[in-house]
Amino acid sequence: MPSPALAHYEVLTAMLAPAFFLTATASLLTSANNRLARINDRLRVVLKELEDTSDPEYRELLERRIGIQRRRSVLILHGGQCLYAAISCFVGTSLSLAADAFVGYRIGLLPTVLAALGVLAMFAASLYLAREARMAVATINEEMDHRHAIARMRKREQAADRSAETAAGEARPRADR
Repeated sequence: MPSPALAHYEVLTAMLAPAFFLTATASLLTSANNRLARINDRLRVVLKELEDTSDPEYRELLERRIGIQRRRSVLILHGGQCLYAAISCFVGTSLSLAADAFVGYRIGLLPTVLAALGVLAMFAASLYLAREARMAVATINEEMDHRHAIARMRKREQAADRSAETAAGEARPRADR
């Protein structure tokens, strides 16, 4: 039988293992919260654009973008909820390990079940965050395509205006020049 001091170190070592999961979970949660803030910032810009435009076609485009931003924020919210659940499970794992040692190792599988639930919650959160990231990339690609199309259209209009001005200048009689 190990000495009491050694048993305490074993318990403390076991309690520290969930701390690594806590660190990873906290990092993901910080990232998710930052992403949610960026979604909210973008949503405010799109809402302002919607308020300022009267073009029905552009309003429809903006309303579609608002819907996408809403879906993205819901995915981030669900991911964050899973991460908070994971944190709770990992803290519960550490506490149950300490309690198990205190009551003479009668708790059984509770620490293992809590750790497994925490990992599953992290996995679920990762799936939500990955789905939201795919939506973010698709959204930015669509916006870039739209802006690029507008830039090409303006360039063609400017070229047509210059051609018209040049043709009008050549059509004037020589005395006017």
